Amino acid sequence: MSLRIAILGVAHYHANFWTKAFLASEGVAVAGAYDAEPARLEAFASQHGIAVVADLDALLSGSDAVAICSETVSHPALVRAAAERGLPVLCEKPLGATMAQCDAIAAIVAETGIRFMQSFPKRFDPVNHEIADLLRQGVVGRITLVRIRHGHSHGFDPNFRKGWFVDPAQSGGGTLLDEGVHAADFLHWLFGMPESAYATTSSDTFGLPVEDTAAAVFRYENGMIAEVTTSWAFAAADTSIEIYGTEGTILLGGVDIASRPTRESEFLRVFRRDAGGGSWASSPTVPHFKTGVFHEHVAWAFVKALREGGPMPVTLDDGRQAFAMIDAAYRSVRSGRAEPIKA
Repeated sequence: MSLRIAILGVAHYHANFWTKAFLASEGVAVAGAYDAEPARLEAFASQHGIAVVADLDALLSGSDAVAICSETVSHPALVRAAAERGLPVLCEKPLGATMAQCDAIAAIVAETGIRFMQSFPKRFDPVNHEIADLLRQGVVGRITLVRIRHGHSHGFDPNFRKGWFVDPAQSGGGTLLDEGVHAADFLHWLFGMPESAYATTSSDTFGLPVEDTAAAVFRYENGMIAEVTTSWAFAAADTSIEIYGTEGTILLGGVDIASRPTRESEFLRVFRRDAGGGSWASSPTVPHFKTGVFHEHVAWAFVKALREGGPMPVTLDDGRQAFAMIDAAYRSVRSGRAEPIKA
């Protein structure tokens, strides 16, 4: 019998990647799709050849699990609807539009005991696991500074500037949340939670109700500093991640939309100090993001976890921690000073 997965909300473009991944998976069926906007739902379902189910309760009654790709503000209600039927949930990032929404989702999951997976696709890219291995091995010594630049050029598209992403009531924030949450999770995954955040934002490029450009600095208890810069106005870029240690440097490119077209090889480069000064080496690994098959790995990991049991590979707490980092950054923008991270 097939594992039946319902698509709840198709507002987020990643619903396309997840649906394709589910449809390509043996023993998996898409039970149907639901969305609050009928025209958007009809177009999506027609594109993928799946059923339109306007009755949410009816769709859930015929499903074994759900994948939520709605506007961020709708996450809690859809999680609640799935949880009332005991259905496992895969939820798009960010977890919620506000910290209160994140807490509400956490309460629902704790109350019902459903299995919950947060979508953070960087966790499944082998090139990032190579970085994690290098750090575990202490190849570049004690890490003193990390810089992550993550974003795209969609802000130049008039259609993007009219969409729900730029409405804070639906999205919860601009590029700092939309793109910066990927960087926050990457930092949390590799280095744990920082102590504080200091940030600044700008909406001057496009004049939107949310920021189109942002920079945040996170400080760790051990003195490490992590800088996150994000924008919807990156015309082009190269290196996405820089990790500086006492014994060397790690650089990674090709892992965000702005840098994907830039290089065709040597995405991951490592410098190691030695008595002669040091030398560079590169990895042959091609990042998932460069191949164009990236967000699909989240859907496949969800299916694998459902079939095998055990914990989800990315948890609700992971989603909440990343949001807490961005929340502290937003509080810093409002206060003008470094703010503690309330995880």
